[in-house]
Amino acid sequence: MSSYAVTNPSTGETVREYDTFTDQEVDAAISNTHNTYRDWSRTAPIEARTALIARVAALHTERREQLAEIIVREMGKPLDQALVEVDFAAAIYQYYADNGAGFLADEPIQLAEGTGSAFIRRAPLGVLLGIMPWNFPYYQVARFAGPNIVAGNTVLLKHAPQCPESAAAIAQIFDDAEAELGAHEYVYANIYATNEQIATVIADPRVQGISVTGSERAGAAVAELAGKHLKKVVLELGGSDPFLLLSTENLDAVVQDAVNARLDNNGQACNAAKRFIIIDSLYEAFIEKFTQAMTKVQPTDPMAEGTQLGPLSSEAATSRLKEQLERARSQGATVLTSGEISGNFFPPAVLADVRPEMDAYHEEFFGPVATVYKVSSEEEAVSLANDTPFGLGSYVYTTDQEQALRVADALEAGMVWINLVLGDAAELPFGGVKRSGSGRELGRFAIEEFVNKKMIRTA
Repeated sequence: MSSYAVTNPSTGETVREYDTFTDQEVDAAISNTHNTYRDWSRTAPIEARTALIARVAALHTERREQLAEIIVREMGKPLDQALVEVDFAAAIYQYYADNGAGFLADEPIQLAEGTGSAFIRRAPLGVLLGIMPWNFPYYQVARFAGPNIVAGNTVLLKHAPQCPESAAAIAQIFDDAEAELGAHEYVYANIYATNEQIATVIADPRVQGISVTGSERAGAAVAELAGKHLKKVVLELGGSDPFLLLSTENLDAVVQDAVNARLDNNGQACNAAKRFIIIDSLYEAFIEKFTQAMTKVQPTDPMAEGTQLGPLSSEAATSRLKEQLERARSQGATVLTSGEISGNFFPPAVLADVRPEMDAYHEEFFGPVATVYKVSSEEEAVSLANDTPFGLGSYVYTTDQEQALRVADALEAGMVWINLVLGDAAELPFGGVKRSGSGRELGRFAIEEFVNKKMIRTA
């Protein structure tokens, strides 16, 4: 059986299997993208590159319903959220189509002494390998492929084994855009590769950089190989993001934001709020309202209109989260609410009384499980928020703007959201610190990751 297959998490049915590439097919994909790069980087002006990505954006919009239904089948995302993801992917591509030329413009350097002039010219590196996860099949690809293709690189894309249909759909979009515009072929190539084959791809001298979005384990394995072969790597890994509530004039609105931040994408987002750190004066009221609100959201058919919570992505994901929850309970955590798991439909759960000696204190729960903590001061809240191996995103709710910025400065995280959740946008850099990875995607900084910032000085 191929490792690439669409298995509907709602039913457990294997819808379709896809053949893993042979070694010869993987090598051909490397050769094709490398040969295209050698010509593409020299002869395709920025206008041609941005035109291609603009057409890719438009095709996402034209095919949004078809694309959305694919990922509902692949990983159980509610259809409404799947449509939003496709739209966001289109917006990301269009952002780089609109802004790429400006981001890549020559940057003059003011010389301290002497005559002549100097500037930085941003040049592409070559073939890049993207290793993408299953939880946002289009969005993750867009934030890697969009800026890097505009920069003049070419892309090999290995998608998660459970997302072969969306992988094929994205590749078809690029093929169609290339054909419509008479552009170079093989600017983008999908590969259904094994982990062993990916190790060979990383080692190949024609491949110049690797971007990974996934687990700590996957990131560490790829980084080790990339380091061995002296390849640049960008890592977007896990997170256990804190949600700090220090003061509010509208607790109901904060609770709703907290629920949305925990349950978006069926609770399977690296930058979801997962640890809710509440000032003691608001703790009891928050706990009551939050637990009630979480309990009201029950998993149901992801194809139904208005579904907020669908199934977890796979049997393995369900088994892993169930074991984590049971272990937390056995180690002494208080389960304030939970429900009966049916297949991959996992009801929301809320944990309290989680202590540092418990596994749940440091683990990431990748699903609709929240942990709640009570603190007595701003300092204690920040200390608890930072007491994690992760450092991706964070959320701060307060009516005191000076406090908000003070706390934002103190948090060990790549992103801080103040009094809002789900505020991602194409122009906002995404990335973390500590075990959440390194490098940035989205915004201006994404296009800087895989370019040669070549210094040129004239006499």
